[in-house]
Amino acid sequence: MKARTVKERSTTEGATIALEPMTKAVALPFVTVVVPCRNEEKHIGRCLESILANDYPKDRMEILVLDGMSEDRTREIVAGYSERYPMVRLVDNPKKHIPVAMNIGIREARGERILKMDAHSTYQPEYISRCVQYQDLYDAENTGGVWKMVPGADTAMARAIVLGLGHRFGSGNANVKVGVDKPTWSDSTAFGCFRKDLFERIGMYDEKLLSSSDLDLNQRICAAGGGILVVPDVVISYMADANLRAFRRHVFADGVWVSYVMKFGKRAWSWRHWIPAVFVLSLVTTFAVSAVNRGFLWLGLGIAGVYAAVNVAVSLQIAIRERDPRYVILLPIVFAVRHFVHGIGTLFGLVLVVLPGEHWKGRRGRKA
Repeated sequence: MKARTVKERSTTEGATIALEPMTKAVALPFVTVVVPCRNEEKHIGRCLESILANDYPKDRMEILVLDGMSEDRTREIVAGYSERYPMVRLVDNPKKHIPVAMNIGIREARGERILKMDAHSTYQPEYISRCVQYQDLYDAENTGGVWKMVPGADTAMARAIVLGLGHRFGSGNANVKVGVDKPTWSDSTAFGCFRKDLFERIGMYDEKLLSSSDLDLNQRICAAGGGILVVPDVVISYMADANLRAFRRHVFADGVWVSYVMKFGKRAWSWRHWIPAVFVLSLVTTFAVSAVNRGFLWLGLGIAGVYAAVNVAVSLQIAIRERDPRYVILLPIVFAVRHFVHGIGTLFGLVLVVLPGEHWKGRRGRKA
């Protein structure tokens, strides 16, 4: 794989580059947008409208909606767009899973560039053109932006979930969630813009990984010497979980897949993904050992006390910034779910790795 060059060193040290408008359509790469979806009747229309509103020339792009055999009105809605816009095409994904959808989309693609776009999100008008231009400017194998997370409902809890995910106490150094100030090399980015020939060199999405397939792909890119670029002015409006129950289920499943990927011989994680599990395990271990050694009880209480103090302090800081005292109560709950439930999920995933057979089905644990 082509190594990053002097262009990288000169561009990463400065501020965000001012990009020229894309006016010479004949010189632009043909782009294939791949949108995996299933039962997204509430969101697929807004998603497609935002993609169609992009400033990238329509004769230099196609939109493939990879539908996992939706049981609601998703297929009907997409078919309506296909009738009005020739570049929109509905493609079946019988196996229903996202990595399968991406592989079908890549094989069907006519484009030199592949953009993965999420059906649950909307995109700024310059999204496609900026991804392509930054990819060329930095010679990146994967280029994308940051999530501007929006509440899944008009409630204080939904807004607290967004605030918690967007803070470093909730998401660590996940640039895609906490944001960056300038184009930054990272271990992941939002969805991604790829050159099609990348998949000939490092392989396709791993269809066994019903979650974490993006992390696995990004790890293979880095292992092959490629770069993953996060750009601050490439922004995706991503709808977060609407309530604590959905958030808890989502976080638990994400935690499971941190460790469960080892069942398939993969290492699709970063150090930050293991911190909640280490934290939970330290508490469980110290309190368990305290039954025979009283000193460990105080150690466990000390760890729990420091965590509680930091949790409350961060929540108070956000509540003051947002001028809403409700977050003093809601955010500690969000952070606790984010850390404890994720950590428990990762430890549970380790148990599943040891057990024979595959016990975790789908992204959230349900059989597809």
